Amino acid sequence: MKLQRLFPASSRSLWSLALLLSLVEQAYSIKFLLPAHHYAPSKCIWNGVHTNQLVVVTANVGEGPSQRTDIEIIDSSPQRNVYLSKRGINGETRLAVTAHAEGEVGVCFRNYLNSDVREDAASARIIDLEVDIGADAVDYNAIANQESLSGLETEMRKLEGIVKEIVEELDYLKKREERFSSTNESTNQRVQNFGVFTFFALVGLGVWQIFHLRSYFKRKYLID
Repeated sequence: MKLQRLFPASSRSLWSLALLLSLVEQAYSIKFLLPAHHYAPSKCIWNGVHTNQLVVVTANVGEGPSQRTDIEIIDSSPQRNVYLSKRGINGETRLAVTAHAEGEVGVCFRNYLNSDVREDAASARIIDLEVDIGADAVDYNAIANQESLSGLETEMRKLEGIVKEIVEELDYLKKREERFSSTNESTNQRVQNFGVFTFFALVGLGVWQIFHLRSYFKRKYLID
């Protein structure tokens, strides 16, 4: 039996959209144990972002008596710009920032133990972290409710955002390839110039040695 008879055109469109969305969606999720210390070190989770890209961080912090967990969102620039910082988070915390430049955004945690409590291996909290970037960070359900969109229209709006991200990613890769190509050509030109300089330097040195030896032998009356 033909596919057209099994699935109507609208159903095939929905299945195609769902399949494409499942292939291109990228949400980053991680669960880890964060030990508590009196002088707590920072533990950061990094994700690559593009300029003006929306980043939504959802952190679910488990229970931990006599502990205080702080969160900070920074970038990978030399200045380590701080986008957002919050002290003493508990339960589920949702934060949103917009990347200022191309690079990486880090979600950093510090888990402090009260000074009157002795440190041990049991002092720790479970962190369940989810980072949504770009189109994945947009709440399309809220948009659908606000604009009274149908299910297909919502999926189309989501697909539009994902396609836009793909185009921006391809444009970024193209620019980076052009930059690498320019650097490669510049390096090759410098190597060629250095090779030509070395060749003429060796030729000049050889000619100088010939005249110097000839002059030396003439002074010693070894040659006419």
